[in-house]
Amino acid sequence: MDFTDVSLTALRVFRAVAERGTFTAAAVSLGYTQSAVSRQIAAIERVAGAELLERRREGVRLTAAGRVVMRRATVVLDEIDATARELSGLPGQTGTVRLGWFPSAGAVLLPRVLATLRRTDPDLHVVTREGSTPALVRALRAGSLDLAVLASAPPFRPPDAESPPLALRTLTERALCLAVPAHHPLARGDFIDVADLRGQRWIAGSTSGEDGLMGVWPGLDERPEIGHTARDWLAKLQLVAAGCGLTTVPASLAPAAPTGVRILPVRGGPQERRRLLLARLPHPPTEPVTRVAAALRAAALDGDTPVQSPSSPSSPSSPSSPPSPASP
Repeated sequence: MDFTDVSLTALRVFRAVAERGTFTAAAVSLGYTQSAVSRQIAAIERVAGAELLERRREGVRLTAAGRVVMRRATVVLDEIDATARELSGLPGQTGTVRLGWFPSAGAVLLPRVLATLRRTDPDLHVVTREGSTPALVRALRAGSLDLAVLASAPPFRPPDAESPPLALRTLTERALCLAVPAHHPLARGDFIDVADLRGQRWIAGSTSGEDGLMGVWPGLDERPEIGHTARDWLAKLQLVAAGCGLTTVPASLAPAAPTGVRILPVRGGPQERRRLLLARLPHPPTEPVTRVAAALRAAALDGDTPVQSPSSPSSPSSPSSPPSPASP
């Protein structure tokens, strides 16, 4: 048996494991048992005559041979999917771009980009997927995404240590802000002093896992009181509006803040900044990918305006920061 006998099922399982990062997560996404996933991976590695996945405590990583298989498998699976669409009578898609985005980017940036592309590039078909930054990076490496919008916090390290490095472009760099109930004492001014954050109740996005503790002001010099946890940004902001606590937000979310919420800058102590990155594999991008990337850059720059709380339209805003230079 040689590699030409590998089944499509094995290729799909292999791509799922590489993308999800663990056998368990791939099994859940595919609806398989973990033992079934293990058997498929063992079979494809046997016919490849090489280890395709490096097993590590925190998950799996593609080996050099695995990257070769993944690159080819992605082409094969995409062509099979396109054939299935054509045979079923569905219109073929020309210029399809697969775009991943981290959660808060979907509140403002993504809708703006998609609306623009429908007007300017109606021939483009953009398929999107939400995920955490680590999950999106794995999907890029697995070849199941063409572009990904990622979040980056100081010290702004590369999103992974794999080789070759991802091609990264900084879209914007802005200060982290706080979402505060409009009736809260901290909402009376145009900014919040970091010293006033002691003793506050927080709405966290996650308390464990790959995202770590999010929603609490970084560097807070006390054990924070977590009143609620929620991964969904809209749920977090609605909890803020209901007076349930404070939460950190990227400045870009200000236009999406519901009534009853003020988005304010924090002063005092080290300034907390966040970057919005556009990432892709380092090979030359296709023309459709280039067009989507250009639309993302334009939308990010258009949205890089001063913070303006919807609940207090007449309040002065904090100055925004210009985008940092693009990465090579």
